Amino acid sequence: MVVYDVVIIGGGPGGYSAAIRARQLGLKTALVEEADLGGVCLNWGCIPTKALLKQAEVYQLLLRADEFGLKVGEAEVDWTAVIGRSRQVAERLSKGVAYLMKKNEVEVFTGRGRLTPSRNVAVADAKGTIVTELEAANVVLATGSRPKSIPGVEFDGEQILSSREAMIAEKRPNSLAIIGAGAIGVEFAYFYRAYGSEVLLLEALPQVLPREDEEIAAGLADSLVRQGIEVATGARVVEVKKQKRQIALRYQVDGEEQSRKVDRVLVATGVQGNIEGLGLEVAGVHVRNGAIEVNGRMETNAKGVYAIGDVAGAPQLAHAAVQEGIAAVEFAAGRQRPELDRRQVPSCTYCQPQVASVGLSEKEAREAGHDVKVGRFPFAASGKGQAIGETEGLVKLVFDAQYGELLGGAILGAEATELVAELGLALHLEATYEELLFTVHAHPTLSEAIMEAAGEAFGEAINL
Repeated sequence: MVVYDVVIIGGGPGGYSAAIRARQLGLKTALVEEADLGGVCLNWGCIPTKALLKQAEVYQLLLRADEFGLKVGEAEVDWTAVIGRSRQVAERLSKGVAYLMKKNEVEVFTGRGRLTPSRNVAVADAKGTIVTELEAANVVLATGSRPKSIPGVEFDGEQILSSREAMIAEKRPNSLAIIGAGAIGVEFAYFYRAYGSEVLLLEALPQVLPREDEEIAAGLADSLVRQGIEVATGARVVEVKKQKRQIALRYQVDGEEQSRKVDRVLVATGVQGNIEGLGLEVAGVHVRNGAIEVNGRMETNAKGVYAIGDVAGAPQLAHAAVQEGIAAVEFAAGRQRPELDRRQVPSCTYCQPQVASVGLSEKEAREAGHDVKVGRFPFAASGKGQAIGETEGLVKLVFDAQYGELLGGAILGAEATELVAELGLALHLEATYEELLFTVHAHPTLSEAIMEAAGEAFGEAINL
């Protein structure tokens, strides 16, 4: 039996990144994947949905052509081509991952991997028959997650959809109710509304994007309403009843029951880790609240077994999984490196306007005992924002008042998901407001809003 230094179960962003890093460190590495390389993120999540959202953004821009002095005629939508392009993007990138595995000499085994009592990895085919067993000094569990439904509302793939069906719908529904206003729910609300669907967005908690800064979330909600999306927060779903052609939906807001009939219901209430069938019990790996328990080094309680990404719990983001995977194999190789600081993992939502944040929100900073200063700069005051016709939203930065250190930041507006990287770097380097303020930002750029927000927190903004 070939002995591997590392065997990774799961070929999503975290798994394949861990495999490449392991090979860079000179470790003999195997990757076990039962479906497509790239995982859900590349094939059925992050990448194809961002292609869809960009296409919706372009369509909406065409509808605004007059605003830019352009005459383009009536814009038409080829729905089949819209969906088809997103699938093509995913397929190209999946082939790219296969190339990376070959280039880095990672041995790929097709099948479902699970731990054995001796903590080797058994690989089974589609029928469940064990086809090979891999002896491993270290195992990294990276099996990702799947959409989570709610009691009494089960996915059927036709009327009641998960995000997977929502991104490949053969026809655009005239009306759609979305249960859950986290990132997935908000993104699909924007996407379908951009093409003309009537959208009802329901969220049980008091705000859309419940994990985001309250002020930023409120600004996004206002924007979604202006786009024609009906938003109901504090909404409790009472009944989802399938009828012949529509779905009868009953829900309560502030104790008052309301009803609606829609063509489709999308359940976007989060994801659950794929921990079943991994042999966790026989290997003695601890699980808590549906997630594999790990320490800051991504180690489970079982020696030599690591878990990364969605199976290890929050924040359940692809870019977090990548860094966790790299960290896991570096620790397995005995390298000295810092543990991953989850406070520095950015959160991104790719609707329009976009939302991105990193670090502490204003509320979290105050609850942590900080005396804070908050700086804001609206894109309406940005020269670049005015020039490109993107004036919605703002940059909001939170600083420690005593030392001026950046504690966190949130952005609502165009290209927020790109701009947030500067804030991530500033947090990692423990930057102060002066270091952001004294960094020369090119003019005109949207990134100047970060510099101006830093200045505004301490009374030094120039263009406000």
